[in-house]
Amino acid sequence: MADKEFDQEFVEYIVRGIVNNPDDVRTERIVDERGVLITLHINQEDMGYVIGRQGQTARAVRTLLKIVGAKQNARVNLKIYEPEGSRRPPRREDSPDRRREDSDRGGNDDFGGSDDDTSVDDLGI
Repeated sequence: MADKEFDQEFVEYIVRGIVNNPDDVRTERIVDERGVLITLHINQEDMGYVIGRQGQTARAVRTLLKIVGAKQNARVNLKIYEPEGSRRPPRREDSPDRRREDSDRGGNDDFGGSDDDTSVDDLGI
């Protein structure tokens, strides 16, 4: 493992402890001007374990990876590779994750961008 960086080894170590097929875990590390991108490849049967309920496990791994990256003064992101023909249903346009992404970008009229003049104060919140 001398050719792998610490952040890459860290992801592999964490994920191998979660999955049923640890020998199928592998990562690719790409560095560019935006930072480090680690792409995680796992057995399709283990996808649910790595993502977790409502993405909680994947979010936790990403948070830990950001901390590891911060110690190295690097921006590190994790991409979980999803092979063609995966069992996950397509994401609905009105899913909570989609709305959250849109609101972060300011592009969804349901969150802060509507023509309605109602404010939080008007709602008594």
